[in-house]
Amino acid sequence: MRTLIVTAFMSLDGVVEAPGGEPGYRNSGWTFKAVDFVPEAYELKGTEQEETTALLLGRVSYEAFAPVWPKMEEFATYNAMPKYVVSTTLEAKTVEQAEHSWGEVHILRSLDDVAALKETEGGPIAVHGSATLARTLADAGLVDRYHLLVFPLLLGAGKRLFSDADKDAQKLRLVDHAAYSNGIQKQVFEFIR
Repeated sequence: MRTLIVTAFMSLDGVVEAPGGEPGYRNSGWTFKAVDFVPEAYELKGTEQEETTALLLGRVSYEAFAPVWPKMEEFATYNAMPKYVVSTTLEAKTVEQAEHSWGEVHILRSLDDVAALKETEGGPIAVHGSATLARTLADAGLVDRYHLLVFPLLLGAGKRLFSDADKDAQKLRLVDHAAYSNGIQKQVFEFIR
């Protein structure tokens, strides 16, 4: 069974919206504007890229990343791996006819499709961006691990990583952590099942 990892830049109050500068959000670009850059705080991202064998994205994140990431040399490994997009509205024809090419892209239509993907052979699958998808996957019990870089910021409004659904407690085990001089904390949690 493959491991499904949700990876995120997150404010202390759980906001994950527009960390890199996406338009339309008041605090857009908060990861680079509000906190000093300390390279070692981002080493987790390099490790993820080395260990991940596929990306899982929601439609909105796919549509935001697909025109940009293929041009970014620092994402060469991600660009080469298969991408799976969870969407009920994205059409295969749209992906095939896109001006940009982001390699091998598969469309999954349901959580059952995601569960089936997890049962295939292969290494870890990473969810990038895709806050709505990440919440839905966690509520369905499909997330195995969180890789979080928690920023010392309170952003207030914005998309959150965690669901507010009324549900039974889900236990996690902290398997790796570090604190950096700029206040960022690395927190890696696995679900206890």
